[in-house]
Amino acid sequence: MTDITNLGAPFLHRISGIEEHFDRRRYPFNIPAFEAGIDLKLDARVTLLVGENGSGKSTLLEAIAECCGFDPEGGNRDHFRESFEERSELAQALRLSWHPRTTEGFFMRAESFFNFATYIEGVSDMRAYGGKSLHEQSHGESFLALFENRFEQGLYILDEPEAALSPQRQLSFMSIINQLESPGHAQFIIATHSPILLSYPGAKVISFDDGVIEEINYKDTSHYQLTKSFLESPERYFQWLFDDYVD
Repeated sequence: MTDITNLGAPFLHRISGIEEHFDRRRYPFNIPAFEAGIDLKLDARVTLLVGENGSGKSTLLEAIAECCGFDPEGGNRDHFRESFEERSELAQALRLSWHPRTTEGFFMRAESFFNFATYIEGVSDMRAYGGKSLHEQSHGESFLALFENRFEQGLYILDEPEAALSPQRQLSFMSIINQLESPGHAQFIIATHSPILLSYPGAKVISFDDGVIEEINYKDTSHYQLTKSFLESPERYFQWLFDDYVD
């Protein structure tokens, strides 16, 4: 296990595409955001990927997880073994640069968390998850229990974790992120639609909208702007959404 205690810089610091492997006539290489190639510099310990559904953020996130050796259905390296040739085409077309490399970490997909919870209950001591079956807790409770009791250091790749979390629990999760990443113990790459998570201090926000992969201020994301505008004046949206709405 790589000891990354007290190391300040992200240990996965660049994700780049191998151009000769990109066949833009076929999916997923024909996703508009990938047409100019892929070159992400990860110079923050928390990187947030944002964009509309279908923009490519989750597709790229899964390929990154494969390159790290994580189960693309969700899990860590202990729960997945495969050869390079068995990886997806996008994963084979990526090059990851490390400083230092770590094998610790976890990939989470909200839709597959139930299956993963079933698996780890069969192979783990439940004391590692707060002493209570993950299936006897709510989705949000079990998700937070996993991070609070199981993880200490590594690379955490999360696909829309807010699906399991209420707004209050999203705030609790931000506190857990801080406890893990601020000492340099952990790095997070998160695809999210949550304006709450997008506000994480010091995070690098990368947008996949408009067919371009680019860094963006979180207040400039459509997610933040739409949410802010709606909360300030929901009646304006009701007038547009509902033919029979009367203020």
